[in-house]
Amino acid sequence: MIRAEGLQWGTPGRPLTPPLDLRLAAGSLTAVVGANGCGKSSLLRVLAGLQAPLAGRLRIAAQGLGAVGYLQQQQAIDRQFPIELAQLVAAGLWRTRLPRSARRQRLDAALAAWGLSELGGRPLVALSGGELQRGLLARLELTDAPLLLLDEPAAALDEAGQRLLWRRLAAWQRDGRTQLVVCHDLADVREHLPDCLLVGADGCRCGPSRELLTAPLVQEA
Repeated sequence: MIRAEGLQWGTPGRPLTPPLDLRLAAGSLTAVVGANGCGKSSLLRVLAGLQAPLAGRLRIAAQGLGAVGYLQQQQAIDRQFPIELAQLVAAGLWRTRLPRSARRQRLDAALAAWGLSELGGRPLVALSGGELQRGLLARLELTDAPLLLLDEPAAALDEAGQRLLWRRLAAWQRDGRTQLVVCHDLADVREHLPDCLLVGADGCRCGPSRELLTAPLVQEA
């Protein structure tokens, strides 16, 4: 699904890491782990096509509009934008040609899956951080994108919301969707994310989470 050779990213003349060589198979579920400022979010923006790499080659098997779903951090969302939660979630259906009744069924199912059925008519400004985060994840689910890039999806979620998140990510993997997930909680990574890309100024390492996240390597990150 993703192949990178000598990939570097950051600001011109100041790459955040040495060149990255990476192979991620379709249907993989991979954590992106590292210290603050190491370039995790920037890497996702490069993979999403929103930021140009500084060097290297990048090939992503998913091509075309809607092939990549990107969950950005919540602070990038304008909470004052005058739409309701259901309208935000329904934006995930922008590419579908389903009839209106089928679109409504899919929207209702996504709202129910994320525990939002009673909140569809609430404006964004009236939502809690966790409710908005679940809405953004429900919108992502409706895109049907084969590649999902999730930047701190557990942010603002309470314990119940986090349990729901990990169940849905596992379901997406069973559906064959490839996922990269920026996550700071190493216990969650070990439990829920089988593979890990460890990003650091001295280089990047990729491998099984339970093997890679040993104390010395994490300290180096």
